[in-house]
Amino acid sequence: MKRIKQFYETVTSYFRSRIGKRLKSQSIQITISVSFTVVAMFGMGILGLSLYNQFARRMEDMTVQSCEQLLNQTAINLETYLRNMRRILDAMYYSVIKDKDLAADNMETEMNLLYEANKDNLISIACYTNYGNLVAAVPVATEKENPDIVNQAWFTAAVGQMENLHFSTPHVQNLFDNTSYRYYWVVSLSRAVELTKQGHPMLGVLLVDMNYSSIEQLFNKANTDNPSEYVYLMDSNGEIIYHPKQKLIYTDLYKENNLSAVHYEDGSRQESFQGEKRLVTVKTVSYTGWKIVSVVPMSSFDMGISGTRQFAFLFVSLSMLMIMVLNQLVSAKIAQPLRRLNRSVREWESGNMDPDIYVGGSLEVEHLGKTLRSAVSQLKQLMQDIVVEQEEKRRSELDALQSQINPHFLYNTLDSIVWMIEGERYEDAVFMITQLASLFRISLSSGRTVISIRDEVRHAKNYMNIQKIRYKNIFHMEFQIAEEILGCATVKLIIQPLLENAIYYGIECMDGDGEITVSGYRSGADVYLEVRDNGLGMPEEMVESLLKENNRVRAKGSGVGLINVHTRIRLHFGEQYGLEIESQPDEGTVARIHLPFLIYSEEDRK
Repeated sequence: MKRIKQFYETVTSYFRSRIGKRLKSQSIQITISVSFTVVAMFGMGILGLSLYNQFARRMEDMTVQSCEQLLNQTAINLETYLRNMRRILDAMYYSVIKDKDLAADNMETEMNLLYEANKDNLISIACYTNYGNLVAAVPVATEKENPDIVNQAWFTAAVGQMENLHFSTPHVQNLFDNTSYRYYWVVSLSRAVELTKQGHPMLGVLLVDMNYSSIEQLFNKANTDNPSEYVYLMDSNGEIIYHPKQKLIYTDLYKENNLSAVHYEDGSRQESFQGEKRLVTVKTVSYTGWKIVSVVPMSSFDMGISGTRQFAFLFVSLSMLMIMVLNQLVSAKIAQPLRRLNRSVREWESGNMDPDIYVGGSLEVEHLGKTLRSAVSQLKQLMQDIVVEQEEKRRSELDALQSQINPHFLYNTLDSIVWMIEGERYEDAVFMITQLASLFRISLSSGRTVISIRDEVRHAKNYMNIQKIRYKNIFHMEFQIAEEILGCATVKLIIQPLLENAIYYGIECMDGDGEITVSGYRSGADVYLEVRDNGLGMPEEMVESLLKENNRVRAKGSGVGLINVHTRIRLHFGEQYGLEIESQPDEGTVARIHLPFLIYSEEDRK
């Protein structure tokens, strides 16, 4: 005790003589030093008094987390397995049964393919009518005598709830004769299906017998070597599907609290069963309502507590001594520079991209400040470079797409002029060349990619004047553009490709008078331009492929019109804008351009 007292007096004297004056001149350091010392020592005292309970709770929490992680992983593995079984069932139903007529078709080939691809996890696949008659089965199609199908639990469950999938408890497969004379434990997955015979629908049941050993292997991995801690599986009614002591349970040599655990919600709770306190963790499995249950005796938490208690006492004692000595030495030198540096970083975090990063204090803090200042400068320069790079990339892509559509239009127009000259229609050719010159004035637009809707509509009218002459007025053309949107901004050359498609694919090959209408209107903060024709139209699958980038279908045009227009609009205005196509065979097509409501100004001349 005397030595400790002498050591304390020596340390106190050192602080008073060496750094006392310096601390007095810096009140914030005194506050930090005194406050931290008092709080730390008080905290260490409280920690020393309550360390035993804390470690016990920590161990319990770690055990709970470990159990929950184990159950989550087990549930994921089980759900993956069951999901694969469900996919097999869905594939059999939607890809095979839906397309078969029992009066003329046989489904055993497709059923065999599914079975061979998944035979490691399957025992059999079978399909029955609602009267219990076997339609098809693999790998064995020979039924046992009088299997009484309609009274089987899996059959009645599927017929009783037709929209759901149904999982049975483990049982011996009892439907088919097996040449190897083996008996397989299975879990049956069944559902009601719609069968077709001679064109008439009828009710049926599809059955997949899953190999119970797959589930058993999955849970064998989850159970540890400690027999007192284990994981088991039960269905929504509390019937045990898997248990590491399942044989003992069946012979009444071991009891399990499964009928109570089935009512537990997901999570952990303590229970008392047969005089033993246990920690029970429950996790419900999707699709089935099955529950995975982990059981850990509370006595397992007492292991290692005594040794931890001794270590904690020694640790607290040494920590309190070190805090008293080191806090006075370190706080004055580190606290203030760190606070100033922290304020600089917070200013940066708040959104100021050009903060005044503090540089000072100890060598480490000063180096950190210099490094942060350099990082801020480099990040700022990098952001500027990225902005410039992205803008240049966007302009390059837009220019490339713009140059792609101009030859497309020029090719088709010149083709029309050549056709007229060959037919000695010189006045019409002169008129078309005049209209073409007008088109190019708008198309070039002094190098601009954005023009007003008024100019774009004028460009479209010039184009249709040319096409009317070429096609001898076989169609009627009408423009219905709302006055309020004529001054809005748009990417140029987007209506003309749609008109070209309406003529080539909708009007040219139809019998009777064609009608093409160009309408424009505003809806909220958006502008819509529609090109509507009463032509031949197209099926839905063709409509869905028109705006896909990998679409390479070409007919009379160059194949670049629609995707070009769609891509240019999205590059300039954003991903939420572009083209929408609606069409039905023999009912015509509507191509709708979606733009933002933005008034065209000189700033758009780029």
